[in-house]
Amino acid sequence: MFYSHKKLSKTLLLAKFIFSKAQCEHFLQLSSFLNLKNIKWTLILFCFFVVIFYSCSDNALYEKNQNIPHKTWDRKNILQFKVNITDTLNPYKIFINIRNNGLYARRNLYMFITVISPKGNELRDTVNCILADEKGKWYGKSNLGDLYFNKFLYKSNVLFPYSGTYTFKLEQAMRTEKLEHIEDVGIRIEPLK
Repeated sequence: MFYSHKKLSKTLLLAKFIFSKAQCEHFLQLSSFLNLKNIKWTLILFCFFVVIFYSCSDNALYEKNQNIPHKTWDRKNILQFKVNITDTLNPYKIFINIRNNGLYARRNLYMFITVISPKGNELRDTVNCILADEKGKWYGKSNLGDLYFNKFLYKSNVLFPYSGTYTFKLEQAMRTEKLEHIEDVGIRIEPLK
């Protein structure tokens, strides 16, 4: 059976519910590039895109990174992240994201983390994030030359007791007032699997 424009249009209409407009255009370009005449092959290609889309999807409930001005984290610059939590039944993992460049002079970064619940309860922790090994080799992903991205597990199996807005405050706790060569710092929250 050869495809008609009507059948292909129905396939693309279904694709619009799952993919963005750009992804649909790529699907259409690929199917016309391969000169697919058979609707069966078009559907197989569509299913392939669905599998790829869902396998690459991000499961984060929240992720935000803040740029550090002039790549120097001043102790007075306390970063705040406001996270709306609606699910109080399922556990979560909380991560700290750090992006530093290769000129960072230390192998670790101490920071204070304060979590404020919607009812005003506060929890304060000190965290030590190890950025390099004893020989100075940087940990983390380096996709852009001399920049290194690390995702540190802060807490696992966290049940948020209240729904509402939680505030996370991150403050550098190193011995120096101004910490150079830190590019971005952030928070990531994802469901525990």
